[in-house]
Amino acid sequence: MFTALITGTNRGIGLEFVKQYAQNGWQVIACCRQPSKAEKLTQLQLQFPDLIRIFPLDVTDFKQITQLATHLANESIDLLLNNAGIYPSSDKNGFGGIDYAEWEQTFKINTMAPLKMAESFVQHVKKSKLKTIATITSKMGSIADNQSGGSYLYRSSKTATNMAMKCLALDLKPLEITTVLLHPGWVQTDMGGKNALISTVESVTGMRQVISQLKLAETGKFIAFDGESIPW
Repeated sequence: MFTALITGTNRGIGLEFVKQYAQNGWQVIACCRQPSKAEKLTQLQLQFPDLIRIFPLDVTDFKQITQLATHLANESIDLLLNNAGIYPSSDKNGFGGIDYAEWEQTFKINTMAPLKMAESFVQHVKKSKLKTIATITSKMGSIADNQSGGSYLYRSSKTATNMAMKCLALDLKPLEITTVLLHPGWVQTDMGGKNALISTVESVTGMRQVISQLKLAETGKFIAFDGESIPW
């Protein structure tokens, strides 16, 4: 039986990942900031009580990340899935209206936290069978694809995430750990909005398919939910 640790599981893509992996018989360690308020996640756990465990985790609290890793020291984690992320509300203000404090917070959540998770759980992943770390990023972090400008905070945080995970992929390859970046598409979530193009089911189904076919030779790649390679 495989085990996945997933962050940001109270809603949207993270919640759908928990659902689909549990439906496929995986053990799922579901992390979110306030489990007591995560009603849908709690309901899902009731459906799969032997497969889903819920832990409180605020990814901006690096001490809490370390504590969770210590608590789970005897666990093997086949898939570490960095899903927690934020699209800062002030990004709509554009040039001239940058909220620099929110930019700093965006970097901590979107960029720094995934690397901290990798540092804290690398030994858990190393001793597993699948040895995979996947981080949800965005095509909006692609420099080559940027034709519209704007969204300074979100775009820059995701571009930095891509570089951090690319470095991580090279550093962890000798440990035979496969590290990838995944673009989920424009998804109908609270973050993506009602006008988004695809559902969470379609997005997560696609990303799970990509993850299931990964080989060590593909470490460091930037891949969309439909298997398409994304330009940096």
